[in-house]
Amino acid sequence: MDSELTHYEHKAQYYETDQMGIIHHSNYIRWFEEARTNLLDSIGFGYDQMEKSGIIIPVLAIQCDYKSMVYYNQTVYIIPTVDFFNGIKLTISYQVIDKLSGQLRATGISNHCFLNTQHRPVSLKKVNKPIYDLFENLLEKDGGTH
Repeated sequence: MDSELTHYEHKAQYYETDQMGIIHHSNYIRWFEEARTNLLDSIGFGYDQMEKSGIIIPVLAIQCDYKSMVYYNQTVYIIPTVDFFNGIKLTISYQVIDKLSGQLRATGISNHCFLNTQHRPVSLKKVNKPIYDLFENLLEKDGGTH
């Protein structure tokens, strides 16, 4: 897979700023979701395809550590990396990097699980091996663990 597909580019919008003129902290969580959605789409298994196949992938926990500020009209890359995948759970880490300076703006992590339509945990390896293989390939590419 082309690594450029996982470098999600976002231009900071005015509505994302707070009273101090910087990007409000809550928007970083939205950016993580945008980058995660882009990552899933890039492997051919976006949220829409996932839900059509009877799989949902809720967020169990999310964390963001802020390193430096992003201002209106700046462009950042949000880079998601698969850190852990065992077919039932998934962990993705994120780096928010300023496009021009390369400065790290924030880091984060999100934990997920795979559920069926009855909201019961499922093993992708058992219920949908081709999707399991897609995530395995991402894990190997990103150097994560099982």
